[in-house]
Amino acid sequence: MGRDVSDAELHAVAAKAQSLEFIQQLPQQFDTQVGERGVKLSGGEKQRIAIARAFLEDAPIVVLDEATSALDSITEQQVQVAIFELLQHKTALVIAHRLSTILRMDRIIVLEHGRIIEQGTHQQLLAQQGRYFQMWRHQQGEFLGE
Repeated sequence: MGRDVSDAELHAVAAKAQSLEFIQQLPQQFDTQVGERGVKLSGGEKQRIAIARAFLEDAPIVVLDEATSALDSITEQQVQVAIFELLQHKTALVIAHRLSTILRMDRIIVLEHGRIIEQGTHQQLLAQQGRYFQMWRHQQGEFLGE
């Protein structure tokens, strides 16, 4: 990170990033070698470490690109908890196909072929019953019985 980080700060950001529990189960905890680019970590563990690093950086603007795309549903929930904590009081640009990742965003912009086709909050977009509504229904499994 380019600066000294105290143990207390390290534990605090790991807890916020939902990663403290799995880190404490590693052989040397915070001192465990995880290989180049974290090859010994699962996708969800890598995501949560990246979120912990973002907490340490504490930048006013955060960009997340498909932060939950390769995760199972349980890990996705853990990562989402960490993401929502990270984004508090920040400006965020969140790119996601999994709509559950963007539910709480102040403004959602729906793009199709590089053009804005809808925008609003989750509730506003559902009320419009347009493309976002269709994607939401599909991701919620409502397409199965139709």
